[in-house]
Amino acid sequence: MENLDSYIVKHGDGVSAFIGRDATRLMHARTVYHALRACKAGMRLTRTATPTRSFELASAITGKRYKRGQYDAAMADVRAWILAMESALPVIDRSKGESA
Repeated sequence: MENLDSYIVKHGDGVSAFIGRDATRLMHARTVYHALRACKAGMRLTRTATPTRSFELASAITGKRYKRGQYDAAMADVRAWILAMESALPVIDRSKGESA
């Protein structure tokens, strides 16, 4: 296999490794997406993981600004970014014996 900067390695049983800068950013975006979902549902994740901070992180990913209560717009934009990045990154499936 060629030398890749960023890629995802899937190991069976739902275990994945995100290798490289872009793959790590993808995992971060997934975390922000789920934080927005939790905040929209009224959950308080931690003392520092506030809805405002979740919007700031979403803005850093998408480049758009979000106001209080714009959960649906922020989640849609972050989700679109996630799907674009998932389609751009190569996936190595090690559960089937493929090696790097």
